[in-house]
Amino acid sequence: MKKTSGAPVSKSSSYAQWRKEKYLAQKERRNSFTSISFRPQPEVVTAEGLGDFDEQEKLGFPGEFPFTRGVQPSMYRGRFWTMRQFAGFGSPEDTNRRFKYLLAHGQTGLSTAFDMPSLMGYDPDHPKSKGEVGREGVSVACIDDMDRLFDGIDLAAVTVSMTINCTAPAAMAFYFALARRRGIPFDKLGGTIQNDMFKEFIAQKEWISPPAPSVKMVCDVIEYCSKHAPRFNPVSISGYHIREAGATAVQELAFTLADGLGYVDECLSRGISIDDFAPRLSFFFDVHNDFFEEIAKFRAARRIWAHLMRERYGAKNERSMMLRTHAQTAGVSLTAQQPLNNVARVALQGLAAVLGGVQSLHTNSMDETLSLPTEQAAKVALRTQQIIAEESGVTNVVDPLGGSYYVEKLTDDIEREALEYIHKIDALGGMLKAVEHGFPQKEIAEASYKFQLEVDSKDRAIVGMNSYQDEQTQEIPTLHVDFAAEKKQIDLMKEFKRKRDANAWKKAMEEIRSACKENRNVMPALIEGVDVGVTLGEISDIYREVFGVYTDPGMI
Repeated sequence: MKKTSGAPVSKSSSYAQWRKEKYLAQKERRNSFTSISFRPQPEVVTAEGLGDFDEQEKLGFPGEFPFTRGVQPSMYRGRFWTMRQFAGFGSPEDTNRRFKYLLAHGQTGLSTAFDMPSLMGYDPDHPKSKGEVGREGVSVACIDDMDRLFDGIDLAAVTVSMTINCTAPAAMAFYFALARRRGIPFDKLGGTIQNDMFKEFIAQKEWISPPAPSVKMVCDVIEYCSKHAPRFNPVSISGYHIREAGATAVQELAFTLADGLGYVDECLSRGISIDDFAPRLSFFFDVHNDFFEEIAKFRAARRIWAHLMRERYGAKNERSMMLRTHAQTAGVSLTAQQPLNNVARVALQGLAAVLGGVQSLHTNSMDETLSLPTEQAAKVALRTQQIIAEESGVTNVVDPLGGSYYVEKLTDDIEREALEYIHKIDALGGMLKAVEHGFPQKEIAEASYKFQLEVDSKDRAIVGMNSYQDEQTQEIPTLHVDFAAEKKQIDLMKEFKRKRDANAWKKAMEEIRSACKENRNVMPALIEGVDVGVTLGEISDIYREVFGVYTDPGMI
């Protein structure tokens, strides 16, 4: 081969020699480098840093155990992820218009945000709902609301995501009963309902009843869907809110997978076979600012879940071992200061999610620290996904970062640290016991406090907020939700209750109450009940009566 001119090839025999002779001769711009999760960062990673790395064991091929490189062989060469922008505000008609707007601009799946009364189990006409109806999501409290929400939308032709938890069984009942009215078999319905109560007790704090009956009802939905709606994901095991509460990447991963194990254990205790329900368990993760840490987190998540399903639970169906996940860019990373900067943050986070191999993605809008998204801001967020998909080139190769020394080491490190947390939770008796002891809550609080100290001291730079600040405020348009929507929903709810068949309603209420008291699966009674006019608030009142109301031990 002809000799080429240029810089001489390095003759360093090892990383240690290179570091001593070359690297340490130069000055670093900081005393230390850490990830957003406080992880010390190496200056460079070599093959030596991977140790005894078995490529076949750790990586394999995409679509094959342990799924480190993705759950599908062709990944985005076959089809793009589902682009699912979160939407919901005001009345069902308001949100229906937003759904249709996003679908017209290329969104491929619907995602529903509910208002606080719906999330906490109160009808619009309840005194506790005053001022909150339709404010941070759409108001849905009866089957007629669900019908108006999806007016003109074929439920068999779209996949629908619903972000709702302690009242998820009621929302799922509305959806199923509506489909039945429209003549759509349940096995034709596709989508996901969040329905994750463990993360509510850990992080988001929106609950009605204590942990044990709440987890029982999560698994009622899992059991019902496994038998009657096999294309519907009955739970979205959610690390997103855990991360938004201040958890590190490892804590988010570990606590989310441990939540999943908690649901698996509960379902197995009912005598359901692992391969009858595990293929429809889905996950939901945050995508924060630390680019490579997020990519490695998704890869480690798939590998850990695959091994747990096969080795701990004896799953035989390969789909039971596949961790399929939705992801959302980090709302907590967005700043009210210089909000246009949020477009750049969301683009980087969205790119990390795609390189990490997610199946579904929501990209936040630039204005979400100021208001619910405007149509224009939501369209920019959707276009961000479309640019990643169509213009970046990263979708042309499956797992393009596979084999990177740094990414593989980071994946190994995150896997090891997450498993350490999972083993601690096992030792406490599982996630239900860990939550009752406050273990994950305490770990997240400490991580959140540590991060805030770094921000306050400016050791952690947030561009436009504590560094590169502007004296002038940057104004952008924001969405205004008309308070008239609240009065409309209250009036419609009163009319709905006035018109329903009182005898059928009373009988349905008693059947729901009996199902709760007798520890039966609540879903059949809920579906029949909402079809004759039982409301979300009335279902929640039965929960309060039968199961009691939970108070956070930290608030006592």
